[in-house]
Amino acid sequence: MDDRITDLIECLSQIEEDSSMPRDMKQKIRNAIIALGEDKEFKIKANKALQELDDVANSPNLPSYIRPQVWNVVSMLESA
Repeated sequence: MDDRITDLIECLSQIEEDSSMPRDMKQKIRNAIIALGEDKEFKIKANKALQELDDVANSPNLPSYIRPQVWNVVSMLESA
C-alpha cells in the first residue's frame, strides 16, 4: 500500500508542478497530497484526497490535457 501512496503522491506532484495549472487548483492538489501523507487509515486518506480531486476534475478552469491525469489518480484511489 505504501508504494501505491508514493506513486499517487508522485503523480499529483507532477500535476501540481505544471505551469498552466491555476493557483486555486494547485492548492487543491497540494491538499490532496497532504491528505495522502497523513498518518491515518488509507480509506480516510483516500476519501479526503478524493474530495479535493473531485473539485479539481470538475473545474472549468482546468486545462483539458490535465483532466485525464487527474481522473487517472482518482481511478487509482477508488480501486485501492
